[in-house]
Amino acid sequence: MSDLAPVMAVVQRLLPASPDAVYDEWLDAEGMTEWMCPRPTRPTKIALDPRVGGQIRIDIDDQGFDVTVVGEYLELHRPGRIRFTWWCTTWEPVDQGSVVTVLLEPQGDEQTLMTIHHTQLPPSLIDGHQRGWTLTADQFAAWLVHRFSKSTTPDPTEGR
Repeated sequence: MSDLAPVMAVVQRLLPASPDAVYDEWLDAEGMTEWMCPRPTRPTKIALDPRVGGQIRIDIDDQGFDVTVVGEYLELHRPGRIRFTWWCTTWEPVDQGSVVTVLLEPQGDEQTLMTIHHTQLPPSLIDGHQRGWTLTADQFAAWLVHRFSKSTTPDPTEGR
């Protein structure tokens, strides 16, 4: 067994949607409010400017505490890679921020293997971010099931 501490948080999840659809969801501020942040923590407002150099801002209610995450898009390569910086207002001012890389790989019929790498985290925050991204990935998978089953299944009451 190694005594080395992890240097990043890494989460993988098989998602029930194509890489293009998953990529689009990562750039949809309104939809992101449904799955971003590990519950019971919830985003109250998300603002995204999805272009290289564009800003990310997530205002969060963490069980009564207001927190804000800010960042900047570093890479946007449809449909396989999104990379952005991440800094939280609860971190020490000397923390340089961190980098989140989301990789999306096609897997079979309309599925995507999503891998989230969160690097340059302060060492004391790696475990918490590992747990947080794991829960967020689970919520994202559930949101995709809801989102795409709702849009592809006709409403039997429609037109009545």
